[in-house]
This record gives sequence, structure tokens and C-alpha cells, in this order.
Amino acid sequence: MTTSTISPVPPAPTSGLADLLAERYGDGHVLDAVDNDVVRHILNHRSVRAFEDRALPDNTLETLVAAAQSGSSSSNLQVWSVVAVQDRTHKDQLAVWANNQDFVRQAPLFLVWLADLSRVRQVAEPPPGVEIDGADYLESVILASVDTAIAAQNAVLAAESLGLGAVYVGAIRSNVRAIAHDLALPPYVYPVFGLAVGHPVESKPSYIRPRLPQAAVLHRERYDGSVQAEAAQSYNGALDAFWKKQSIDHPLWTRHLARRLGNVGRSGDARYELRSILTELGFPLR
Repeated sequence: MTTSTISPVPPAPTSGLADLLAERYGDGHVLDAVDNDVVRHILNHRSVRAFEDRALPDNTLETLVAAAQSGSSSSNLQVWSVVAVQDRTHKDQLAVWANNQDFVRQAPLFLVWLADLSRVRQVAEPPPGVEIDGADYLESVILASVDTAIAAQNAVLAAESLGLGAVYVGAIRSNVRAIAHDLALPPYVYPVFGLAVGHPVESKPSYIRPRLPQAAVLHRERYDGSVQAEAAQSYNGALDAFWKKQSIDHPLWTRHLARRLGNVGRSGDARYELRSILTELGFPLR
């Protein structure tokens, strides 16, 4: 397999802070923020769903995992793992299980991020009379899932600093049973999400998608939900303008919420059977 090379110096975003903030929150939004290269790099994040048929540079995988392992870990338990999938046939099967999303096939690297409570059960050395039962509780599943997300986001930021693109794939939870069997996962391990990584197709650019106004998500001292309706309507306008610039017919965000979260119990999507599936995968969920 031919590999490509990249500069060891990460490319800095070409847009200034004000432009990046305008894209992140929508045109006309005014927000003061501290400016530096790292902040601009983070603000420049966008999901990439079209990848070139080109191998990654040597040592990319190891670099991404090192970045992931540099993320915070609750109590230093390090309860996550990742399966790297690069075989074309294997990626094709995972793409089918991930709602047949083609970018899973296209990406030269597909990472399946795992909440992994199996390792600590294997290697912990308890003193006499101590039972290692902490992994049996819902708290530990949440902890492992949070740590997994922290690790993966570090990997995404590292990939983007190398000029690569990435996109998360939550749809793998639609076929957790099949994927867990395919990856030979032991009890106390489940796939949280996938991540496709590769060189973005330049002819199919991705864009910075606006986010909710900070008034909707930033609370000072105590939670205040009084501004949610106003913030949601403001965001409807910003996101609608974003879609129209790309000539994409997309429902308003508030309608999208209802479509995405409505009647999920009748959807047949295994993501909404996750509690029973986790029990099948060996999690007692006390």
C-alpha cells in the first residue's frame, strides 16, 4: 500500500477568529472570544463525509491513538479501547451495519470506539475480601462512555491538525449485536460509535455548521430555561440560512428534533433497545 506524506507542522485555519465565530453561530452573531491558534483550530471543526481513495501517511493511526490517550481519564481507569478497521471488505460490512453510509467504505481508516470495562476486570489485583463489582453498575458504563468520547475527540482534533477529515458514526449502535460479534468483543465491552478518517475530497467541501446561541447552553450559577424558546427560534433562522446557502432543503431545527426523537419506540432501531442489548453483552447494569 502506498502511503502519502504530510508536513509535521499542523496547518493553521486561514479564517480569522471573527469569521470563524460568525460561521459557528451564524452571520450577524457578535461574540467576543480569546484568540489563539488552538481556539481557531477548534472553531474550524466540521464533519467530513467524502474521502479520497488515498492511504493515510505512515504512523497516522498511532498518532491518533496517542492523542486519544492524552485525554482525561476518570480516576485513571482508562476504560476504553478502539478497533482500527482498514480492510476494504471489513469496512464494507461495517458500512452496511452503519445504515449503509458510503463514507464508511470510502475512508481509509474506520475506528470503532469501545467502552471497555473488560480490561480492568481482568487485571485488577484486589486484596482479600474485595470483589471487583464496580463494572456491574450503570455509573461505570456512563463513565466509560464519557472517557471514550473524550479520547475520540482528541483523536479528531489531531487528525484535523494533520490536514485530514473525520466524521462520527453513531449509527453503529443500530446493529450493536452484529458488530460486537464481528469484532469478537468480550463481555463488558460495547461499541459506542464509529469514526471515519481520511483525506477530504476537495471537490466536495464541508462547512462549519452553526450551533445554538450560547444563551441556550451557557447557564451562570443555576440552570435557567427561560430563554430556550427564543434561542431555538434564533437558531432556526441561522441553520435555515446555512442550508439554503448550500441549496439543501432541510426542515427547521425544531422540526428536526421532533422527527429525530419522535416515536423512537416504534422505529425498530436497535439503538433504542440498548439497555437490553448491554445486558446481553454482559453488563448487569445494577
